[in-house]
This record gives sequence, structure tokens and C-alpha cells, in this order.
Amino acid sequence: MTMLDTVMALAAQTTLSAGGGGNTAVQEALYLSNLASKVTVVHRRDRFRAEPILQDRLLAKPNVEVIWNHVIDEVIGEQEPRKSVTGIRIREVNTDDVKELSTHGLFVAIGHDPATALFRGQLDMDDAAYIKVRSWSMKTTVPGVLAAGDVIDSVFRQAITAAGMGSMAALEAEKFLAEHSPDPAVRPIVPHETEMVGA
Repeated sequence: MTMLDTVMALAAQTTLSAGGGGNTAVQEALYLSNLASKVTVVHRRDRFRAEPILQDRLLAKPNVEVIWNHVIDEVIGEQEPRKSVTGIRIREVNTDDVKELSTHGLFVAIGHDPATALFRGQLDMDDAAYIKVRSWSMKTTVPGVLAAGDVIDSVFRQAITAAGMGSMAALEAEKFLAEHSPDPAVRPIVPHETEMVGA
């Protein structure tokens, strides 16, 4: 959503705050730093969990400020003449000291955990618990079991790509059911070469 909002110019040339410290938060802060005059990253710990190369890129940006060991307690805004964010209230996690920061926008990155615990030990998964599927397919290591969307996508994690995967999975499921149907009339027709008329 960060990308969609900024493409629509809702966040260009302004001061923005981004919360979080994993890959998603750091990538979004990097993206925002190319569009906003200043980006402030508020992180609840004293270090990021993101990959080192992403951290190095973010910390090298002159228009990015990181506020460590803080959490966002409240979003401050106005109702009139139009609803808008004007600031945030942040709290230091060790001392409970509170301060306010002015900002024109807020992006919260909460990270992503695939909901795959139910399938552990039954389907092959990678180290981050995403289900493994075949290349250009939604087929898992178990025949007839397909996976799509957030449980396999550790890269994009977007609704639009998940919808495409869902369509692929539905087509593959339909084909699998037809191939394994006890009724021969339901089985798929095997395509054959058509004859060219006049050849």
C-alpha cells in the first residue's frame, strides 16, 4: 500500500514516519526516501532485523532519521477542513518518556508471518515456513494439494499477485479433480493435433 499511496502523490515531498524494523519496513522506508523530503523510522528495538544490505542502504540515506527504542503510542490529526495526519506521539520503551513528532503521513509495517503451522511436517517448506511449490505451478509435494498467495510468496506479498496465484491454483485443482474422477465423462479431453484443411 505504501507504493500505491505514493504513486498517487499522497506522500510526495513531505515528512513521513514509518514504523517497523524487518525487511518490509526497511524496504518501504527506502522507497519513501526517494519521494519524501524526510522519512523518520520509529523502531521499538535498538537494531533492525532486516538484511544487512538493506540496513546499510537505509542508514546511508541523508533524508532518513531512525529513532531507536521507541514505539508509536498515538497518531495525531485533524478532522477539519479534511481528515489528515499532523503528527505522532512516541514513547521510549525503557524510560516511558513521551514526545511528539510532526509528520504528514504514517506508514506502519507489521511484517509478515505465513500462516502455515497447520501444514508443518506434511508439506515441504523453506526455512521461513513458506510452502514450497513447483516452478510455474501451485502444486506442493503432496499430489492434489495446492498452495497459493501469502503462504508461498515471500517476495511480493501483494493481493494482486496472490489473486493471480489463486486463479492458477483453481485451474490446477479443477484439472486434478477431473483427472482423478471415477466418471470417465468428467475426465479431460486429451488435445490432439488438428489437420490443416487443404494441406
